[in-house]
Amino acid sequence: MAILEIRFPSQILGREVAMNAIVPDSGNGPFATYYLLHGMYDDYTGWLRRSKIELYVQGLPLIVVMPDGQRSMYTNANEGWRFADHIIEEVVGQTERLLPAKKTRGGRAIGGLSMGGYGAMRLALGFPEMFVSVNSHSGALMRGTNGWHTRDYAEEMSRIFGKRPSGSDHDLVALVDRCRKSGKGPKMLIDCGTEDFLLEDNREFHRGLEHWGIPHEYREHPGTHDWYYWDTHLPEAIQFHAAALRLRRK
Repeated sequence: MAILEIRFPSQILGREVAMNAIVPDSGNGPFATYYLLHGMYDDYTGWLRRSKIELYVQGLPLIVVMPDGQRSMYTNANEGWRFADHIIEEVVGQTERLLPAKKTRGGRAIGGLSMGGYGAMRLALGFPEMFVSVNSHSGALMRGTNGWHTRDYAEEMSRIFGKRPSGSDHDLVALVDRCRKSGKGPKMLIDCGTEDFLLEDNREFHRGLEHWGIPHEYREHPGTHDWYYWDTHLPEAIQFHAAALRLRRK
């Protein structure tokens, strides 16, 4: 596998941005792409530094792109940056312009952890025409993201989500409902550790999906909100996406 660092000027964010990519160094493209989003306290280098992602995708005809979401929640903030637009238009756009990547919904998957778990769900549900599958590890999946307002992040999250995020493009429940009504949505895998502080948020979202009859996979495993848990269950997410993308390991 080849590892690339790509820098380019973002017109949407108004500054230079960076992302890492793992690219197959053999085989004939174009390849499917897995967009992998970091958590609040990491950056675009986090997955390469803290997990064995390169090892886990060895032999798969799959590009892995790891963009930088800063502390944006990967959404278009009420006051601030338009990170949802940046990921969908510029990260995906540059990936498919610079790398041998497929340019169809059936060739794109997205996932992430914690903040990135929310971000992956927000993007996959908000743009269902873009991604065939999505996964969330330990995601901040509470209804309307109201849970963030009761924690230490109240002021920061208020700038991102606004005072009343329920029903808006920030609200995963509202986005799921739109997908349900349109009859189009990604395949979903959600997992969380049984000792994770976000467990009840994940359970609540899972119960909602069950209530609406939305197909998805939900898993709980022993563990907490840390890299040991995420690295342990990353191969399961890759296997899930490989099936959705119809990939076969060499």
